Amino acid sequence: MENLIDYKLFGVYAYDSINFANLIIRFLFNLLVTGFIIYYFYYRKAQRKDYLMTFSLISMTVFFLVILLDNVKLQVGFALGLFAIFGIIRYRTITIPIKEMTYLFVIIGLTVINALANKKISYAELLFTNTMFIILCWIFESDIFIRHISTKIVIYDNVKLVKAGKDEELKADLENRLGLKIIRIEIGTVDYIKDSAILTISYASKEVEENTADLIDKYRQ
Repeated sequence: MENLIDYKLFGVYAYDSINFANLIIRFLFNLLVTGFIIYYFYYRKAQRKDYLMTFSLISMTVFFLVILLDNVKLQVGFALGLFAIFGIIRYRTITIPIKEMTYLFVIIGLTVINALANKKISYAELLFTNTMFIILCWIFESDIFIRHISTKIVIYDNVKLVKAGKDEELKADLENRLGLKIIRIEIGTVDYIKDSAILTISYASKEVEENTADLIDKYRQ
């Protein structure tokens, strides 16, 4: 093993036990934390395999980029530049919803923290930082402390109820049709020729709901 450590190929050690062990430990720790956030808090509710893959691969890519480039003594500013580049990624399809962008930002941020934490930062501080991210994700995803309100765009076909004084009748009709407990109704465009109106309803839901069709309608408007 000593011969392997001492052996250099073009000025690079064939094996560095300390740096290699550090790489493995940090990688497993980061994989455990980010994987838990991605799967337990995001995927179990959203059921989006595409974002599950995206978050996981971006986390692994950023981790290896940052920790390996840091090992060759590149400045921290370069690593933060990578963080900024990945943070403003916009895929050439439908715009990424705010929740997915938030999780992407959290995953990249945690990965950079776990990869860049130097010897001056204790394991206790690193563990506390990661734990706080997990706790906050749990608080915001849980309906114990904060009730989630979902929204839905509805094209309503009875404009007779879309006027002052008919609020309760309109709410009752929508709840009967949709089977939802409606909290708030916002009235948008009303077309008296087609006898229709565009409504945005807010309703209580136990889980966060992502409705791509509603997002497309919002962008068109």
